[in-house]
Amino acid sequence: MKQKNRLSSGGRVDRSQPLTFTFNGKQYQGYQGDTVASALLANGIDVVGRSFKYSRPRGIIAAGAEEPNAILQVGATEATQVPNVRATQQELYDGLVCSSTNGWPTVEKDVMSVVGKVGGKMMPPGFYYKTFMSPAKMWPTYEKFIRKAAGLGRSPLENDPDIYDHMNQHCDLLVVGAGPAGLMSALIAARSGARVIIADEQNELGGSLLSAHEVIDNKPAAEWVDNVVAELSVCENVMLLNRSTVNGYHDHNFLTIHQRLTDHLVDRAGEDQIRQRMHRVRAKWVILATGAHERPLVYANNDVPGCMLASAVSTYINRYSVAPGKNLVLMTTNDDAYQTAIDWLNSGRKVAAIADTRANPDGELVEQARALGIEVLTKSAVIDVKGSKRVSGAVVAELDTTGDSVTGHVRTIKCDTIASSGGWSPAVHLSCHTGSRPVWSDEAIGFIPGETVQKQLTAGSINGLQTLKSVLKDAHMVGLKAVEMLGLSAGNVVCPDAAERKTSPAMALFHIPHVKPTSRAPKQFVDYQNDVTASAIELATREGFESIEHVKRYTAMGFGTDQGKLGNINGMAITAKKLGKSIPETGTTIFRPNYTPVTFGAIAGRNCDELFDPERYTAMHEWHVAQGAKFEDVGQWKRPWYYPQGNETMQESLDRECKAVRESVGILDASTLGKIDIQGKDAREFIGRVYTNPWAKLAVGKCRYGLMCGEDGMVFDDGVTSCLGENHFLMTTTTGGAAHVLEWLELYHQTEWPELEVYFNSVTDHWATMTLGGPDSRRLLAELTDIDLSNDSFKFMDWKEAKVAGVPARIFRISFTGELSFEINVQANYGQYVWDKIFEHGKKYNLTPYGTETMHILRAEKGFIIAGQDTDGSMTPFDLGMGWCVGKTKPFSYIGKRGMALEANQKSDRKQLVGLKTVDPKVVLPEGAQAVDDPNQPIPMTMLGHVSSSYWSANLNRSIAMGYIRNGQQRMGEKVFYPLTNGQVIEAEICSPVFFDPKGDRQNV
Repeated sequence: MKQKNRLSSGGRVDRSQPLTFTFNGKQYQGYQGDTVASALLANGIDVVGRSFKYSRPRGIIAAGAEEPNAILQVGATEATQVPNVRATQQELYDGLVCSSTNGWPTVEKDVMSVVGKVGGKMMPPGFYYKTFMSPAKMWPTYEKFIRKAAGLGRSPLENDPDIYDHMNQHCDLLVVGAGPAGLMSALIAARSGARVIIADEQNELGGSLLSAHEVIDNKPAAEWVDNVVAELSVCENVMLLNRSTVNGYHDHNFLTIHQRLTDHLVDRAGEDQIRQRMHRVRAKWVILATGAHERPLVYANNDVPGCMLASAVSTYINRYSVAPGKNLVLMTTNDDAYQTAIDWLNSGRKVAAIADTRANPDGELVEQARALGIEVLTKSAVIDVKGSKRVSGAVVAELDTTGDSVTGHVRTIKCDTIASSGGWSPAVHLSCHTGSRPVWSDEAIGFIPGETVQKQLTAGSINGLQTLKSVLKDAHMVGLKAVEMLGLSAGNVVCPDAAERKTSPAMALFHIPHVKPTSRAPKQFVDYQNDVTASAIELATREGFESIEHVKRYTAMGFGTDQGKLGNINGMAITAKKLGKSIPETGTTIFRPNYTPVTFGAIAGRNCDELFDPERYTAMHEWHVAQGAKFEDVGQWKRPWYYPQGNETMQESLDRECKAVRESVGILDASTLGKIDIQGKDAREFIGRVYTNPWAKLAVGKCRYGLMCGEDGMVFDDGVTSCLGENHFLMTTTTGGAAHVLEWLELYHQTEWPELEVYFNSVTDHWATMTLGGPDSRRLLAELTDIDLSNDSFKFMDWKEAKVAGVPARIFRISFTGELSFEINVQANYGQYVWDKIFEHGKKYNLTPYGTETMHILRAEKGFIIAGQDTDGSMTPFDLGMGWCVGKTKPFSYIGKRGMALEANQKSDRKQLVGLKTVDPKVVLPEGAQAVDDPNQPIPMTMLGHVSSSYWSANLNRSIAMGYIRNGQQRMGEKVFYPLTNGQVIEAEICSPVFFDPKGDRQNV
């Protein structure tokens, strides 16, 4: 397979390792070290996609992350499909399969291309907003076709088989970019002993030096790169991350790095391989050495395949040994681009002409080009392009001195490649992520990073520096400063020397004029991916969009996968000119994460499948399984629901378990209850503010029940908190609410009361918790512990430290069943051991394990609420009949106090918690059933409330229920009705929610 544009020698590709790949169903060949883009160019592929709006043929423009056109669908199988991969960054591997993301039936012969011929007038900016507003019923159809025409890739229809993960990293210094500036700064920091991470998106470190002819210390720059990388790679304090894009820079020097580990090797990673990794880095200091992107010039038909960036042409020649054409016309506003013409000529190709927009360029590279016999046309530019699917000629004309209009003769020069350079735009994207606004530099003719509150430094071309000598000098200074800021000693690190050529000043020109006005000229593309033209931007300003942010959104400039890396500055310049303002006055849009697209796999990491919502097990889980327990999901926990024996039905199991607790002794695995350790000199004050009841006088060794309310006064969680020490408390929460409560505590501490010294730690997993409840619970526990459990010594709502079965434990005398109960907490690793010991001694007492459903029945018999079941975010403590749990004289206003005082929350007709006894005791009310006064009232009936909890009670030999009735606490003894969907009507009596042992004698014995 012949590669028509591959040079016979040179480059960094390995010709001994040929690779075969498939593009749009056809096989081609490349070499190890190629990107898909370089391999496509080597094989003479011109059209790689179609444009977003006009479906125009598009070719490769750039060589890096700024590429807007060569966006591919990669993947050999349905499961491995990855959309919108930049061909310029996807390394070639044997067997790679890729295709264009649009074009039907083929990218070469696209039916939609007819739109491109007439679309300029049919689809101006705002076309979608103005055209598809009505009729509303057609919106689904509009959306379908607009999305189909959008030209972006598709998500796979099968599950991704690969593994992704996350890693948390900490370093003294994170260096972003491994070009000359990044390597220089990292070397200084590494020698100082600092912990350094250096990340670069390319497969090799070296940046622009990998494709340049630069010399450092009188040796090829590549040798300097090799030496620095070799030294850094053996430093234990340095981490080198290649193929790693720093995609987000967040507050407090937190950065995310997207590393591609196997994308360059295979379609699907091996079973034990990680495909991509997201590094989450906390850095003391950051150096941004992200370089600059060459800026294309805006001219008519500048999207025809064969129109490229000058630096990209040099990169393909020097790094990949690919000359993407035969005959070149170069257009430039600066000296740097002359190197491209020289590289092209040295590759054995022909340079037809160089069109320089400046009047008198006289730099060293200019003179070198002239000495090589290249025709240099000054005060000239390419104003139009001939060709459709490939450049066939450049229309060149002379400009006036400002570059605003065509003044001279227009001629066409035959060529197949046009390279342009409008200068360099510093890659300020990451510096903007934390809110810093870039500032315009006339010297750099671009925006450079502005002030920041981050511990951040910038080095090299991001600062607008454009010669290797100045970049190295700047990076050397910045590296020393970083070391100083870290409080380290840099030692004697010499800045290497680089030659500096004589140059002539660059020209600030962005938009090349045409012989016709912009609105009538052929399309002049600013944003290639979104088909934003110069005329579209001018139209936006005429329609009243003067803010650059509004222009961006109206035209879609800077959207898409390249995020305006090539077109934004040109678009701002065109906007500024049309508004009669300078570029600084017009301003810039602000870049946001992500710098380049990131796969969902890398974002999710291993938080998928069973790890997306992990199943959590208690220390005694295997015992429950062995006993045949049925489980229910509570939060992420697997909790025993009930323990059927033999052929028992669920209700029969529940009846047996409920009677065992009331008549002898039962045991519940309560390990899943949320446990939050609270410490600090202000812990008591903080707890008093978040609970509705007072806590100032709770003594060490005592426990107290409390309600938590939102600012609206509505209950959202409850639990018992124990005083472990004067400034030390253990808070328990509902199983499902534990994470929310902890987050809620942290929120109020950090945002409302940061002056309070208090600390929270989740210790739920640290403790195995088993609750012994029933008349025989004291006798059973007494056989296993070394403390006095008598009522006089160990009162209800006390806690004590003790040993249970020889294991250190905390014992809490609290009850959620209304029975004499002891809650035993031991370190989780001893949970199963203590559980087994309890059962050894419990046989004589008929010790019975019970699950969550039995617990629910037992607590309902006592009228105890379950937050989240008997509350729904609309109940105050008073609605629950729990006004006794609200402090009336607390010195500090607790959360929810003002909410409870609202007039709406004081009304007498609010729904209130009551008990419900069905007239027929055998009938169990369905939970959620709605109460009415008159079951014969025509629909819609007047609803009084609903049933929140309902069970059959074996201990009471009848059904019991709890629910809400308007003004229910004043309606005791009255009857209400519950119409069901099957036509049945259940009659019930409103009663106290406490059905069993109303005085609480059993828990206090």
